[in-house]
Amino acid sequence: MAGTKKLLIVLGILGAILVIGVPGIAQEKPADNMQIVLEKIRADKKLLVAENLQLTEAEAKGFWPVYGRYQDELFLLRGRTAKLITDYADAYDQMSNDTAKKLLDEYMTIEALGLKLRQAYLPKFRGVLPEVKVVRYYQIENKIQATLAYEIGAKIPLVKGAK
Repeated sequence: MAGTKKLLIVLGILGAILVIGVPGIAQEKPADNMQIVLEKIRADKKLLVAENLQLTEAEAKGFWPVYGRYQDELFLLRGRTAKLITDYADAYDQMSNDTAKKLLDEYMTIEALGLKLRQAYLPKFRGVLPEVKVVRYYQIENKIQATLAYEIGAKIPLVKGAK
């Protein structure tokens, strides 16, 4: 892959991930345009959730703190995903079997951690919301994740044939 094309792919993918929310990375820099965009996206996502859950005042009081903690942990996984994509782009032209194995193992770890996170928060959400709203919230998160996965997948080229 040409250096410029590789850089554009990595920047586009990392931008999409960062915009969806990896606060730790954005906060390492002084407040800048990326931080403003990140805060806007997080606020928009929260508004989307609020509009679709239509929480009562009592539900909202219990839900939003759990939501905040869940989002913080979810964004840590997105940070790992961003690093994985960068590592893939760096290795793309000279992909070895060992590197391919390491990258795939990390991908599987991230996927497993994502499932564990969703499972760990399920009783927490069930403790503050009726079951129908818990299902709706998980559907909203799933739709957001599917959209992000599609955007990332569309930009990442398939690995070259084995050597």
